[in-house]
Order: sequence, then structure tokens, then C-alpha cells
Amino acid sequence: MQRRPIAFEALAVRPHDFWSRTWPLLTAGDFPSGKFNTMTVGWGSLGTMWNKPFVQVVVRPTRHTHMFMERFDTFTLCALPEQYRPALQIMGSKSGRDTDKVALTGLTPIASSVVAAPSYDEAELIVECRKIYRDEVKPAGFLLPEIDRNYPQKDYHCIYFGEIVAMTGTDKYAG
Repeated sequence: MQRRPIAFEALAVRPHDFWSRTWPLLTAGDFPSGKFNTMTVGWGSLGTMWNKPFVQVVVRPTRHTHMFMERFDTFTLCALPEQYRPALQIMGSKSGRDTDKVALTGLTPIASSVVAAPSYDEAELIVECRKIYRDEVKPAGFLLPEIDRNYPQKDYHCIYFGEIVAMTGTDKYAG
């Protein structure tokens, strides 16, 4: 995949579609050691916080990726072309605790340009992030009671803000 650096100000995404239709891959861990895990995410945000370009992602503590998000300082988001939808479904529905999802999907982890967390060679967009904030969803803060229906197991997400430290992508993502 031919990617080039993209300045945050030049990123061309439709934010809602990026999360709900693109299903980016969230990867946390350390590529050189081979200790990392990936999952598909459908909820999050992009923007500016504390004068920094950021990505906000949420991970349930029951997910294997949660352990990697807690232990490591960096993560990546990778947007793949539509042809990889079956791989994205596997990455979002299987656990890395008991399945080698990378082998199952045939995707190719690669070293990121700045952070220790890996990216994927098949990506059209790679967003490299350094964690700058972490918190937990607190149900007492829900202003709409129906939000709690997203948590039948009461496994409330952990929220991570990552400062975007590098971004590369195809022309599709460069405005």
C-alpha cells in the first residue's frame, strides 16, 4: 500500500463513518518483542484536546486488548480497504487470548514509523498515538438511561485518549 505522511489538519474523514463503517483496527503493544494485540473498534472520536490532535478509543476490560492498552504507552489505528471486511470481522469477534488472529486473517503487522505499537501493511490510513489520558466510564454519569443498555454485563469501557504523533495514508485520507 502506497502511503504518505498526512498532517492532522489535512486528514479527510467523515468522523461518524470512520468509526461505524470503516471499523479501524486498534493495536496496542510492542512490535519488536511481538507482544501486541489487535481488535476492531467502532466507537471513538478524533479531534483536538489540550491543544493536541487526538484519538479517543474505548476498550471493555473483558477484551484481551485491554491488557495491552494498560501495559503499553502507545497504540495505532489502521483503516483497511473494504476488501478486508472479513478480516475486520475476525479481529472484532475472536479473542487474541486463545486465537492467533493475525495468522487467521493473513494480515501483515509492520513496524510503525514512531511508536512501538505495530501497524498493518494493508492499511490505507495509519494513525500512531501516544496515550495521554485514561479513565473509566462511570454509569452514574449517564444522562440518558438508555445508554446503560449497551452494558448488559456491566463491563463498562475504559477510555483512552492518544495524542496523534504520526499519520500516514493514501490520497483517500489526504484532504
